Amino acid sequence: MKVLETDRLLIRPYTLEDFDVIYGILSDSVTMSFWPKPFDKEQVTHWIERNMRSYQENGFGRWLVVLKERNTVIGDCGITKSEINSKLENDLGYIIDQHYWKQGYGTEAAQACMHYAFDELQLESICINMPVDHISSRRVAELIGMKLETEFNNSRNRNIRTYLFRKDRKSS
Repeated sequence: MKVLETDRLLIRPYTLEDFDVIYGILSDSVTMSFWPKPFDKEQVTHWIERNMRSYQENGFGRWLVVLKERNTVIGDCGITKSEINSKLENDLGYIIDQHYWKQGYGTEAAQACMHYAFDELQLESICINMPVDHISSRRVAELIGMKLETEFNNSRNRNIRTYLFRKDRKSS
């Protein structure tokens, strides 16, 4: 089942059968270098199950990002309900396999998910958070029209300095 499609990408829900392919991405130390640590098998299982529950509870979650021309999973992207800086947020996130960095896939997937959040889900606001030194992720947020809202110490990610970008539906 497809959720979204762009020129180069299919963005679809997780299934339990996706474990092996996403484990290869989420356990990669380079790909996950801005996260607290790469995921182990238990964390990947929890990640998939959490997103599958979110589809049922919220109508959205993180989805797999598939490169259409090769039918290859290259990461994930989507929206989750997350506590960020002590507030429950509609958090737009993306993880792209390091082998596909700097090709615009993160921006393309994030743009599609943002439009879906505002146009289909009618969410009022979405945010993106990233470590202040994650320049590529910051660039994605800027390219899709988000504005820097604040900077904080992220207790969920080693207490590192983190940027919070936001966009409201009324400004989209």
